[in-house]
Amino acid sequence: PITLPIQCGPVRLDAVRHAVFAAETEIALTLTEFRLLEDLLRHPGQIRTREQLLDSVWGYSFEGYARTVDTHIRRLRAKLGDAADLVETVRGIGYRARSD
Repeated sequence: PITLPIQCGPVRLDAVRHAVFAAETEIALTLTEFRLLEDLLRHPGQIRTREQLLDSVWGYSFEGYARTVDTHIRRLRAKLGDAADLVETVRGIGYRARSD
């Protein structure tokens, strides 16, 4: 099956080419950062708990590792630059990709 690129605001993720663009500039992401962003973009506007992200991206869920998600989100936002506000923190719950 053909997977179309996901566009959310200024960010475009092309899973087939394993490429991410913010305002037409390609951004180099680690595999984990890519998978984290892909999960968020595939659920625009939906809150993804740290546990859901751990299970989806890392393949396991364990409360003690929830802060790993925070660290990777921080790095991802730094790389997204001006588009960093696409990834929104939902205090006490998790994260979501802005859908507006």
